[in-house]
Amino acid sequence: MVVRPAAVSGGGGRGDVRPAVTHERGWNELADELGIAAVADGEPTRWYDELWSAARQGDVALPWDHTDPHPVLRDWLGEWSAEHGDGSGRRAVVVGCGLGADSEHLAARGWRTVAFDISPAAVTAVRDRYPDSAVDYREGDLLDLATDLVGAFDLVVEIYTLQALHPSLRDRASSGVRRLLAPGGTALVVQVVRRDDEPVTEEPPWTLSRAEMEAVAGDGVRVESLDEVEVPGRAAPFWRLLLTRP
Repeated sequence: MVVRPAAVSGGGGRGDVRPAVTHERGWNELADELGIAAVADGEPTRWYDELWSAARQGDVALPWDHTDPHPVLRDWLGEWSAEHGDGSGRRAVVVGCGLGADSEHLAARGWRTVAFDISPAAVTAVRDRYPDSAVDYREGDLLDLATDLVGAFDLVVEIYTLQALHPSLRDRASSGVRRLLAPGGTALVVQVVRRDDEPVTEEPPWTLSRAEMEAVAGDGVRVESLDEVEVPGRAAPFWRLLLTRP
């Protein structure tokens, strides 16, 4: 199954929010089927656009078609803003932006925000949803970053992308997260907790253990904190990893 709880934010004066898709089939069922097949075929990222295309056609339900940011991002950003003010003059990037919740939340708080997704269908959906957005929505691949993204951001937000990537890709994906950071920048990485005694599943999501979360650091990027966070109404706890590049 794919665990991707609600993560879409209000536009903060960026035009009306439009419905993204219609709902027919279960997302998790199709994600399992496509994810397993893509890995077996040696194309482990292929299933993302297949799944988003099905959603755009109204063939599958989206479990995070909401208008609020992820609560871990919302709460952390509130704490950060209380100390530092809004994001004016700072750049943020959202990895695997989906329907744009987290991206719009950042932009509404002053961050100059870029948001990318590997799925062209997802990017089309989010642009349709927020046609007047200040966010720079674009196609992009965490495993093969565009040159203008490297080292460019004061804040990197990565929520659930690592766990949606097969473990064979995790080192490259973690490197991608680190490479986005500008000197002095911070990365917020949020994943569903996997206990050490829980097996890695055949199907997505491939959730991360504490050791695997700590291993996202490297290349001069270090762990500032790693906390297990409970969110009311959510069945599973989350890892909240903060990384910094000196």
